[in-house]
Amino acid sequence: MGMKIAVEMDARGLLCPLPVLKARKALIAMSPESVLSILVSDPAAIVDMPHFCLQDRHTLLAVEDIDGGQRYVIRRRPDDAGPPPA
Repeated sequence: MGMKIAVEMDARGLLCPLPVLKARKALIAMSPESVLSILVSDPAAIVDMPHFCLQDRHTLLAVEDIDGGQRYVIRRRPDDAGPPPA
């Protein structure tokens, strides 16, 4: 993929809202602008993950289809990203 993944997690088998909650918890613990890769099998994630990234001001770098789901690659927002949009 050409970028350094700081944290990789597997949330396959978990249903909404657990994949987003796990991603949020991981990103909070990570350094600003570091990259999370999360594997998800929940069909709702195709809507939930992009919405979560937009709301929390993270950057969705890639979505890849994998066997049984998707892989989301998310860059944590910088510290100075400001509050989420209203």
